[in-house]
Amino acid sequence: MSVWVFLAIAVAGGLGAVARMILDTVITARVGGAFPWGTLAINVLGSFALGLLMGQGSAHVLLIAGAGLLGGFTTFSTASLETVRLLAGDRPLLGVVQGGTMLFACCLAAGLGLVFGA
Repeated sequence: MSVWVFLAIAVAGGLGAVARMILDTVITARVGGAFPWGTLAINVLGSFALGLLMGQGSAHVLLIAGAGLLGGFTTFSTASLETVRLLAGDRPLLGVVQGGTMLFACCLAAGLGLVFGA
C-alpha cells in the first residue's frame, strides 16, 4: 500500500467519524429517549453503503471508502456498549431489543447493499 493510499484512508476515517458524530447528535436531539436511534441509523446506513461499495471500484477505493470512511462512520463498539448499558441497567428488555435489532437490521442492510450494488 502506498503512503498516499494510507493517508487517504486516515483522512477518510476522520471524515467518517465527524459525520457519525453530527448525524448521531441530530438524530438524538430529534428523537431522544433511552433507545440509541442514532447509533442504529448510522450502523444500518453504513452496512448498506459497505454492501453497495463491495460491488464497485478498485481495491484502493474499497480501502479508502470502506475501511476509511465507513470504518470511521460506523461504530460497533458504541452499539455494543449501549446494549450492555441497557442490559445491566434498569432496561434489560430494551437492551435485548436493541442488540437484536442492530444485528438483524445491519445484516439485512448489508445484504441489500450487496444485491443493489452487484
